[in-house]
Amino acid sequence: MTFEMYQRTEDRKVLIGSTKFRVLRWALLAHLFLCAIPAIGQQFPGVEENIPYLITFGKNSLTSWGDDDFSQVFFLSVPKTQKDPIYIRVFDPDVGGALDEMKGDFNTKCKFSVYGGPGTYTNKDAQNDNPIGQYNSGNLIYTKTFGVDPKYDNAWFTMGPYNPTEGEYVKELDAYVFKVIAEGISGDDGNIYKYFLSTKPDRELKIEGANAFTYEYCFRLPNTPTICHIYPFVDKDVISVRQSNFDWDDDGIIRIVSIARKGDPAKMSLDNQWIMSQHDIFDREKNTSLDIQIVKSKGQNNNNVVFKVTNQRGEAMAFYSSPIGGVPKYKPIITVKPVPK
Repeated sequence: MTFEMYQRTEDRKVLIGSTKFRVLRWALLAHLFLCAIPAIGQQFPGVEENIPYLITFGKNSLTSWGDDDFSQVFFLSVPKTQKDPIYIRVFDPDVGGALDEMKGDFNTKCKFSVYGGPGTYTNKDAQNDNPIGQYNSGNLIYTKTFGVDPKYDNAWFTMGPYNPTEGEYVKELDAYVFKVIAEGISGDDGNIYKYFLSTKPDRELKIEGANAFTYEYCFRLPNTPTICHIYPFVDKDVISVRQSNFDWDDDGIIRIVSIARKGDPAKMSLDNQWIMSQHDIFDREKNTSLDIQIVKSKGQNNNNVVFKVTNQRGEAMAFYSSPIGGVPKYKPIITVKPVPK
């Protein structure tokens, strides 16, 4: 595209003499405006994680398909400054169609439930890495069960609106926390889905300061070689962590990266197997996130895997969709030695 521009140097005025330039200018302004609008909200799995989808199997499935307990719990942290209603959007919530994992014929039902109010997060059973005890604590404010439903196949379903104060206020997070649980209540197929936390019911607009986290992560890996990431946060009291993974199927390598380590190898599970490895925490790593990198190199299709991390006391540690403090990058300690005379 060309245009003519004439400049009068004596009065420093610029005269635009071409319609093409005006079109170009407005196109550029429109592009900048659209780029300034967030294209997505709080997506989980998060963009930085490079994980395409979550997966939850029906309770009659075999664990060898990659889900150890047929349930997945996520917490949604909404800052107390948020005054407008929020929406929890689920992509492809039904169990049927090309995206989901079929075993025989589709016969699975998956229930999505939203909780808020006292105990939603602060009940210790809710912060476990297994769905035991009162893991579904709090007030049930919405639930819906999906089977095969073409209306929601490869499409969005919106839960809400919710007043942010319907969540449980958690002082240490300075935020209201909601809980969403996906459970495979029947059948043996895999429900593949993902979430967005948004300020709109029909699109994804970001809530500033919001985040999502879980204590046990069951997800679908890409089918092509790539690197996926999960980001557990290490608080000031952690002195060691124990990473555990299930049903990795020897699909590459797993390594731990942080501001203090380039990439320590972690033990990897085989089919239908849990395996763990323990890693000491350096002082520099406290109050930062770790980057557990799942390096898929063998191109295995339809591989599902489960991860959890606990501290030295056996307490489950949270994985954040948007890593606290940002994605950790290795920062070597550089020392200067005097040059001998």
